Amino acid sequence: MENGAVNQQIPVDTTSATITIKGILSLLLQNVDENDNKRLISLGMGDPTAYSCFHTTQVAQEAVVDAIQSDKFNGYAPTVGLPQTRRAIAEYLSRDLPYKLTSDDVFVTSGCTQAIDVALAMLTRPGANILLPRPCFPIYELCSAFRHLEVRHFDLLQENAWEVDLDAVEALADHNTVAMVIINPGNPCGNVYSYQHLEKIAETAKKLRILVIADEVYGHLAFGGKPFVPMGVFGSTVPVLTLGSLSKRWIVPGWRLGWFVTSDPCGMFRKPKVVERIKKYFDILGGPATFIQL
Repeated sequence: MENGAVNQQIPVDTTSATITIKGILSLLLQNVDENDNKRLISLGMGDPTAYSCFHTTQVAQEAVVDAIQSDKFNGYAPTVGLPQTRRAIAEYLSRDLPYKLTSDDVFVTSGCTQAIDVALAMLTRPGANILLPRPCFPIYELCSAFRHLEVRHFDLLQENAWEVDLDAVEALADHNTVAMVIINPGNPCGNVYSYQHLEKIAETAKKLRILVIADEVYGHLAFGGKPFVPMGVFGSTVPVLTLGSLSKRWIVPGWRLGWFVTSDPCGMFRKPKVVERIKKYFDILGGPATFIQL
């Protein structure tokens, strides 16, 4: 690269079946000249705490301190999360829905990244494929590769404010398609989907008999005249897996508290075998620290 940003040729292992964006980024960072005073701008993980102007609320910090000093939360939490945490998340998300979630619909995760992995792990089966937006948050493709889940990409249409190309979704889907992913508000494009467009997504998914994974980690971080609408609003039309976390809105990505929520008032995810499978998978996961869940 010019201007001395990288001063040597970067060796790339072309024998690898998959070269990830994270892998390339790691190679670039290893070869950055430490004596160069130019500031690096990260376009990877969004960490608002990297900037001194962003802080979480004092009440959140005090709540964590109180939980630690109470000496009541030093033990293991249930693998699906503390009951009061699940209840609080259900109540918080229900504010924007035409129905009420219960604590049984909520599973507490170690950040939204773990929620993504859980969602893909639950859907994996031999020959299955998943529909991902292009561009997309890279973790989805990485998790899919580890799960041997075939990835098929549908484009986001720049000329239509990065809306989903629903014609492409219909053309890509087949009997092995298990789900489509939407990220709203969008990462990396920053778009916010309208109620009308989300309704069309739900109707398309229903027609194709696939569920929707709704990554809403940036939920309510919407600016301008278009408000954030959760995909769960259309849970009666199509089953929705809602993924989110405290990281962005509350500016605490290092606290690693997220959620995997079955936004499904029709009850597909409440079938005993489905619930049992989800709970068993959480039994092998390590969730957030107990005191953070308070």
